[in-house]
Amino acid sequence: MRIDGLCRPENSFSAAHSLAEVYSNLTGMPPPNRVHPAQAELVVENLLSKLTFVSLASAEFFKTARSLSQLGLTGSIIYDGLIPACARKAKAERIYTWNAQRFKLVAPDLADRIVTP
Repeated sequence: MRIDGLCRPENSFSAAHSLAEVYSNLTGMPPPNRVHPAQAELVVENLLSKLTFVSLASAEFFKTARSLSQLGLTGSIIYDGLIPACARKAKAERIYTWNAQRFKLVAPDLADRIVTP
């Protein structure tokens, strides 16, 4: 997804936990690519102005975990499962990811909506 003038909170959504992932990745990169926490804060703040963030209730989270369990999927793939679950909740028409293959694995019902930017 392009984070520019085309993204507005009324038409662009993201999983709420992705804010933590953005901050973690920016501030956790090895030097010299590591971003100062204040800069990461600005990135997160910019995202807040461009997107609507979708959270899962505990029952929705459990439904996602159950679905992954039934697919026999384990470990950190749960994080890949949460994003399509949020997209499903937001009734997203399209899901942009650089990890389309894994998203289609965890959310086969959304495969036709999952695309690489």
